[in-house]
Amino acid sequence: MAWAAWEICPTDQGGCLTYVALIAPRPLDFLRMLRIKTFRKFMKRFFPQLLYGVLSIGLVLFVTGCGEDPRFSGNSPYLGGVYGGQQEGGGPPRDTVSYWDGDHASGSPSIKISLGEQRAYFYKGGVLVGVSQLSTGREGLNTPSGNYKIIQKDKDHVSSLFGDYVDVSGKVVVPNVDIKKDPKPPGTHFQGTPMPYFMRIVSGTGLHAGYLPGYPASHGCIRMPEFMAEDFFRSVSVGTPVTITN
Repeated sequence: MAWAAWEICPTDQGGCLTYVALIAPRPLDFLRMLRIKTFRKFMKRFFPQLLYGVLSIGLVLFVTGCGEDPRFSGNSPYLGGVYGGQQEGGGPPRDTVSYWDGDHASGSPSIKISLGEQRAYFYKGGVLVGVSQLSTGREGLNTPSGNYKIIQKDKDHVSSLFGDYVDVSGKVVVPNVDIKKDPKPPGTHFQGTPMPYFMRIVSGTGLHAGYLPGYPASHGCIRMPEFMAEDFFRSVSVGTPVTITN
């Protein structure tokens, strides 16, 4: 409601008359005021919660977009992460490919490796008894295809070519070096990369337990999860045929 006042001063009279009236607002004005008042109450009450929700969603999207893929995390030594393919809380995805069923099988062993599939197939007497995920040589250091044989077995093998340059305390100064190409910094020495369950097939190339990021990443060797490398190592002998195809 609003009050209105005005004066009327006739020219033939000596005084003026004052009129006062109570004027109701127009219906549209009243509704507009009601909407504004309601909106202000709503914003005052719910705006903090609304802002918190928007920020929370934004934070989730940011973390999701920037988070490291757990399959490629350097914190886990193998794709699948754990011995025997059993997943542990917070670890990388379970290895659902690798398996071994050859302990009670008989027959001559043989291994077939597919570089395209990044898989190794183990046979006894021509029967498939095991499959392993792999990480073979990366581009420029490709694992050679062809027909080979196991020429050496070394359970605790350490590379004489690839590893790290470390200081006297054992701290890594230059990681992942090739001693033929990478100069050694003063005050450091070479520390070869461990290659457990090493099965050499030619020169500097062999099968062994190692890091599997989910794609070809080695210097040419054939990396396997440790639990599979152990099974392969136990079941082969010098002379076991190994066929590598693209």
